[in-house]
Amino acid sequence: MPVMEPDLDAATLKAWARVIDDGPFSSLCWGERIAFDNPECLTLLGALAAWTDRVRLVTTVIVPQLHDPVMLAKSLATGDVLSGGRLTVGLGVGGRDEDYRAVGADTGTQTMRGLADSVAVMKRIWSGEQVTESVVPVGPPPLQSGGPELLIGTMGPKTVRSAASWADGLAGTTLDLDVDKQNELFDVARQAWAEAGKSSPHLATSFWFAIGDDPHETRTQVHRHLRRYMNWIPGSVVDAIAPTTGWAGNDDELLDVLRRFSDVGTDEVHLIPTSSDLDQVRRVAELASHLT
Repeated sequence: MPVMEPDLDAATLKAWARVIDDGPFSSLCWGERIAFDNPECLTLLGALAAWTDRVRLVTTVIVPQLHDPVMLAKSLATGDVLSGGRLTVGLGVGGRDEDYRAVGADTGTQTMRGLADSVAVMKRIWSGEQVTESVVPVGPPPLQSGGPELLIGTMGPKTVRSAASWADGLAGTTLDLDVDKQNELFDVARQAWAEAGKSSPHLATSFWFAIGDDPHETRTQVHRHLRRYMNWIPGSVVDAIAPTTGWAGNDDELLDVLRRFSDVGTDEVHLIPTSSDLDQVRRVAELASHLT
């Protein structure tokens, strides 16, 4: 979903959701920021549950430390009910102190320990355990037994290892589309999950994309998006990394990239839009139908 693009309205978001749900995609994803003008992620979850019928709904990612864990568990369980059990929750610690400060959250909890503590509370609630002094447990119970599938949003091996005890997989990100480097992280996850006595993790990665036939235009689109989204980084730094960050190209080139990720065992690639132009997702839907 193009949630980090400017000037969004309900019609645009609904149109994107419908195209994604009608297409060959396995999931629909969107992320969270606080100190930005993007839609609030949990409110959007309710709308997306109503606008779609088929695809899984994946948060990439929510930062639990920005929320009361009991209320977050209740909101996500509600989203799971409204979507018919189609919710997958990507979680991360977040990379922006300003989001913590905006909601009065303790930046000292911006750690994997802080994340794990919130996850533990949510899992207890989803299992029906009574964690508050109330007459009945906090509900509603999620449709998925034990709660939604959980993915750890990460780019590093230390985070992967620490999440192996509670996560079901990865919601990774690659800035430079280095497939071999991404597979090294996947290998860390495979080993960590095996050592934890768990089945193989769900392996997902993501990258920014711009699809079109004009190389200069698509690369400019990515650059413009990064300048807006990475507003906590000096513009000169964004300008320096923009030429090698994300992906820009035509249909055949994107198919080649997706196949290379598939070859190393990637279960899912989350494509991050750099434009709210509906033709971007329509074009990807058309080419993705050729993937086998």
